[in-house]
Amino acid sequence: MKTLKVFLLLSFLSSSLLVLSQKNDTIKRIRNTSLIIGGGSIVSFTGLYQVWYKNYPSSKLHVFNDSKNWLQMDKLGHVYTANKLSHLFYNTYKRTGINNTKAALIGSSLGLGFQTTIEIMDGYSEGWGFSWSDMAANTIGSVGFLLQQLKWNENKFLLKFSYHNTKYAAVRPEVLGSNFSERFLKDYNGQTYWLSFSPNLLFKRVPKWACLSIGYSVDEKLVGNKEYYFDPISNQEYFSSRQFFLSLDIDFSQLPIKREWLKKIVQQFNYLKVPFPTLMLNNNSASFKGIHF
Repeated sequence: MKTLKVFLLLSFLSSSLLVLSQKNDTIKRIRNTSLIIGGGSIVSFTGLYQVWYKNYPSSKLHVFNDSKNWLQMDKLGHVYTANKLSHLFYNTYKRTGINNTKAALIGSSLGLGFQTTIEIMDGYSEGWGFSWSDMAANTIGSVGFLLQQLKWNENKFLLKFSYHNTKYAAVRPEVLGSNFSERFLKDYNGQTYWLSFSPNLLFKRVPKWACLSIGYSVDEKLVGNKEYYFDPISNQEYFSSRQFFLSLDIDFSQLPIKREWLKKIVQQFNYLKVPFPTLMLNNNSASFKGIHF
């Protein structure tokens, strides 16, 4: 697979070019880390091909414009995924002993490279296509992570995710999913993407772990490129709309935990938004939810 070779080459080059001045033991740890990431990538992309692409005919590399689909929920998914992959690769290389800047550059490069590889695989499949808007979203996610690391040595603006089951998947299970795992990935009505940040940036008396969170989701969205759907079985009409949320959240990386091993475990919860009371704006109306997932 050409795209897999491209990613592995990117992994090797991005780590090699930044470690020329490192000590031998650090270079050895970096080399071993790159080999592990390369092996994991082979398994990941091979599995992805078998599950996602194998049953669709291949084609020449082609472009598909889906920038207006799903009210851009899928684009936020690309931003989120690229950002979190960049953070994951950053943490992995940071453990080798290199400094924050080099680890951030490698991490963001590999995060973007991983997503780019998938996008190229889409481009060679007749069922999809290479999407420039997806690539723009991937770039925003990885570069957003990088710039924060270079400025603050940490990410003060956190991307988070939450999900809840909805009734809409049962209307179009072939599109929105027929079981929980499929709905988790495909039913955008149940997904919410969040941007969390601490008021401590301006008001130092506020604890760093206490955050405000702005969320975005959609409602009654059953067709990717249409805002209206009529269900002939129930004679029900669906009109899609955007939803905006304002809520509280927790930055688990800022909790005053003294035990390092426990802090590393707790930090993993930063991938998800904590359910809290939430203000929702939808169709020019406001409502309050006691708990929103």
